[in-house]
Parts: sequence; structure tokens; C-alpha cells
Amino acid sequence: MNRSTVIIIVIIALIVGYASIFTVQEGQSGLLTRLGKLERNANGEVKIYTPGLHFKVPFINQVLIFDTRLQTLDIESSRIVTEEKKDVLVDYYVKWRIIDLSRYYTRTQGNPFQAETLLRQQINDGLRAQFGKRNISEVVSGERTDIMETVQLQAQSTAQNLGIDVIDVRIKRIDLPVEVSNAVFERMRTERQRIANGHRADGKSKAEQIRAQADARSAIIVAEARSEGQKIRGKGDARAAEIYANAYGQNRDFFNFYRSMDAYRSIFNTSQDFLVLQPDGDFFKYFNRADAQVAE
Repeated sequence: MNRSTVIIIVIIALIVGYASIFTVQEGQSGLLTRLGKLERNANGEVKIYTPGLHFKVPFINQVLIFDTRLQTLDIESSRIVTEEKKDVLVDYYVKWRIIDLSRYYTRTQGNPFQAETLLRQQINDGLRAQFGKRNISEVVSGERTDIMETVQLQAQSTAQNLGIDVIDVRIKRIDLPVEVSNAVFERMRTERQRIANGHRADGKSKAEQIRAQADARSAIIVAEARSEGQKIRGKGDARAAEIYANAYGQNRDFFNFYRSMDAYRSIFNTSQDFLVLQPDGDFFKYFNRADAQVAE
């Protein structure tokens, strides 16, 4: 056997050996098909290959590798109708993984897109059934958790037929379509405006009542103060008159003289003051007496 033949045999052996070995990574599982049929063990069960190094018959067996880790199906803007016949856009996600590899391959041909399509249809049907029993307020606020739990249980029971385990179903967001949201927002704005107008009217009414009460109270206080002032002023005037009368009775001449001096002081307060009177009038009688006394 020449050297060339040996090299060819070695190369063929390497190719056959390489084709006979396959590796299953962590988080994966594998199946072998022989001429299109799944390979089974001695008990007739489908043989599943776990992570590690494995061997197969080259060119006859075909390796199928599947990701058995937790998968996420993310759905956006799924249009669903509520009990009020209002459309809502629902964003949700589904956590799932393969639990029965042979069934999964049989029902979906090992196509993840087909599996997610079937799973999406099941989830959408469950959401439509639950949303159809509730109005917008209920699905947005109070009963969202109940909806997710119910849909998950329903999807779990049907997804097992696909060899899939539904771990969780979560609603991320619920929005109204633009045409519906505009109408809802306008109705909400009108309602809030009506409530605000009612509050403003009540406030104005109460303000008018408080203002009227304050004005009435103010008028009463002012009237009482004026009345009290008139009484005090009357008592003062009466007391002043009594004092003047007593002073006048004690010395009339001195009283008249003092009053006249007080009048002179008040009138001739500055150099700018002047009066046009007859010199022999009663107002200057004390001045005239002073001149008479000086002449004497």
C-alpha cells in the first residue's frame, strides 16, 4: 500500500469519525432521526440526548438540537374587545420551555416559530374570553391579576399537548386605540370640567355667604362703635360744659378774659394771619382796655 492510499484512508477515517461525533451544549437536548424517523431505545421510547459528547451513525442519523432553556414570547399591540365593545391594545409576554421533547417535535416539527404561533393563538383566545367578561376599568385596575392567573392556567392545560410548559403570563400594558382614547379623554375632560365648575360654584356661593356675614358683622361693629362714641362724646361735652359753667360762676371777668386770650392765640398763630374788624368791637375789648389803662 503506497503512501497516497494511506493518506486517503486516514482522511476518510477522520471525516467518518468527525461525522460520527456530535455535542449537546448545556441548556440543550438532542434527538436523532434515522431516515426521517425518531431513534428509539430498547424499550421503544424516544431517545433524548442530554448535554455532553455523543456518537451517531454518520450519513444515516440526523441530529436535532433543541433549546430547553426558559423562552420568552413577547406580544405587542394585540387588539382585544372588552365587555363594553371597546377595543384595547394589550402588550403581554409568556415564559415557556420544552418539557416533552418528543411530543414537541411531533406536534411542531421542532419549529420554534410554529410553537410560538400556536401558543400565541391559545393565549389570545384566553385573553379575549376574559376581557369579554369585563369592562375597561376592571381590566386596567382591579382584576388584571385574576386575568393573568386564569389565562396561564388555561394555556398550561392546552400547551402540554405541544410538549410545552407555560411558566408565566404577564400583561405589560393596556392601551386604548387612538380613536377610542380621544373619545375617552374628551369624556373624562368634560366630566372633570363639570365637577370643577360645580366646585367653583359652591366656592363662590360660600364666599358670598362669608362676605355677606362679614359685611353685616362689620356694619354692626361700626354702628355699635359710633353709638358708643356718641355716648362718650356726649358725656365729655356735658362734663366740659359743667366745667365751663363752674369756672364761669367762680370769676366771670377772669373767665371772659381767659377765653378771649385763648381766641387771640388761636387766630394770631402765625404772622400770615390777619382780620378786618372794627377796633371798637367786642373782640378787641381787652385790647381797648389795655390802651385805656396805658393812657391813664
